Amino acid sequence: MRISIIVAVASNGVIGRDNDLVWRLRDDMKFFSETTKGHAVLTGRRNYESIPERFRPLPNRTNIVITRNASFEAPGAVIEHSLEAGIERAKQLKVQELFIIGGGQIYAECMAKGHVHRLLITHVDAAPEGDTYFDLAALTEGWKEMGDIGSYEANDRNEHAFRMAEYQKVAP
Repeated sequence: MRISIIVAVASNGVIGRDNDLVWRLRDDMKFFSETTKGHAVLTGRRNYESIPERFRPLPNRTNIVITRNASFEAPGAVIEHSLEAGIERAKQLKVQELFIIGGGQIYAECMAKGHVHRLLITHVDAAPEGDTYFDLAALTEGWKEMGDIGSYEANDRNEHAFRMAEYQKVAP
């Protein structure tokens, strides 16, 4: 099973504020939806709760939610209580690819523990204020950029210009 992180990151590392996105990028959301559809997504509870209720669980995907709250319920989603348990559940479900979709703590833990094989990063041309980050410095060691997936200018669909890139883990 391949484990991929998919994330939109501002030039200053910000990915969110107050448990919400800090921009509207419709073409990035379309990319996210098309890329993760038919696979499993793993998310932390707070990030899951930030998804508008009408979209929870994300359709046409196995949704795995990680929480320490033993009484948390998310109808239609799989609940696990650790990152390792969530990854193990995805393996049991025989998914080909597991997408880590946030939030910041889940991304950091996945990167620190070396679970990730591939990164799909939307580099957003903005530096908003935020309280949730993705460590872009982590890309300097152990990762190779495979190239652009697409680039978009700011327009009526996208609040900021951005480019999407794929990174592969490099053997030590």
